[in-house]
Amino acid sequence: MKSSVRVAGGQGFWGDLLTAPVDQVRKGPIDYLMLDYLAEVTMSIVQKQKLRDPNAGYARDFVSLMREILPDCVEKDIKVLSNAGGVNVPGCAAAIKEVAAELGFSGKVKIGVITGDDILDRLDTFLAQGVEINSMDDGTPLSAIRDKVQSANVYLGAEALVEALGKGANVIVGGRLTDTGLTLAPLMHEFGWSFDDWDKVSAGTIAGHIIECGAQSSGGNCQYDWQNIPDMANIGFPIVEASPDGTFIVTKHDGTGGRVNVQSVTEQLLYEMGDPKVYITPDVVADFSSINLEPAGENKVRVFGIKGNPKTDFYKVSIAYTGGYKAVGTLVYSWPDAYEKAQAADRILRERLDRLGLKFDTILTEFVGVNATHGHLALSSPPFEGGVAAASADGVVGPARDLSDIPEVQFRIGVHGQSKADVERFTKEIAPLILTGPPAVTGFAGGRPKVEEIMAYFPALIPKSLIETQVAIIEA
Repeated sequence: MKSSVRVAGGQGFWGDLLTAPVDQVRKGPIDYLMLDYLAEVTMSIVQKQKLRDPNAGYARDFVSLMREILPDCVEKDIKVLSNAGGVNVPGCAAAIKEVAAELGFSGKVKIGVITGDDILDRLDTFLAQGVEINSMDDGTPLSAIRDKVQSANVYLGAEALVEALGKGANVIVGGRLTDTGLTLAPLMHEFGWSFDDWDKVSAGTIAGHIIECGAQSSGGNCQYDWQNIPDMANIGFPIVEASPDGTFIVTKHDGTGGRVNVQSVTEQLLYEMGDPKVYITPDVVADFSSINLEPAGENKVRVFGIKGNPKTDFYKVSIAYTGGYKAVGTLVYSWPDAYEKAQAADRILRERLDRLGLKFDTILTEFVGVNATHGHLALSSPPFEGGVAAASADGVVGPARDLSDIPEVQFRIGVHGQSKADVERFTKEIAPLILTGPPAVTGFAGGRPKVEEIMAYFPALIPKSLIETQVAIIEA
């Protein structure tokens, strides 16, 4: 058994900093590189891609990344774990095999392929068997949207990943593998942790939570003292240095920018947090209230004391279904009376849409520069009616700012509806406002807004006993 294992986070989402995973394998020692590509919105994106092209549906950036870093990983014996397979795991694995062959690594790369998360073809069987699959948001039964469903993927935990590592995989590709499982699995594999040692499984899960968002725990998107975080252009991504007893250090490579301290780690721990005592994953129910943090040197934070509870009998399943169409258009109005002009444009456009008899589920307006970020909180209530209450650094609300003094406001309006024709007609009503609405319009470029098909999100639970996971090894 190793005395410590270093797991590096190299990808917080599909589209994250392309140089980060390269730096992680080249700027210092690591044992594992975890790459988290998927989120609920990403599943919708890859599903739409696969609908257009059956050979698509996975994170193609992962393939080009592996072409760059695979020589380093082979030379240094760094194992890579990813959920880059999206909704086409076999296609992604085949692409990695081709890359390994191109680079001359035949016989040196074993690709672990994890499937079983895709249950789209089994939904009708489940419903016929009386399995209840209801929305976690509002209790809507799956039957209400079944004819619109495009994908259904279960969130798998660390078990299949551990199995793949046990079979000798040094590159693992899966679909809807949890972000935390990508870090937990190497620790369970290396340290021989039992799947019912809830405290250690919880510790590995929390380690995964800390690094799964990339640089968000090493200085990126960090509110505390953000102005003084050093060398953000060269930001280092986080690394977990774990010990067999379940304690671990959060750090980053020497010579990189950013900052790892108690504050940065705390902010990431609070990310996507509900009840801190009940953080549910497929592997464990982690107790975030048990976490202890302490400085352990420059850019080092020790994490210890973590407790966990038995896992539940259910998996979460992410279901995507066609939810209609949307389009978003913008115009910018300049001083004087920028906000008043933008409000007038909104009233005029809505009246025209109504006269045309267009039907939408939602019409949403934002006034960027006034209320788009904080919504109604940005507009003060009495005694600041008509103005914006200004808050100082200590949170004290000061005198209202006169909205007529705003130099520019972006009028942004979006519609969502079931009729593509109605949404397309909406896109043709933005530009006419330039000459038939309030004065001083700018910022209209790129032509008419684009109509986009919506993939809506339906989260649900399903008994684990119904899910069968497969682990295969492909030798490049």
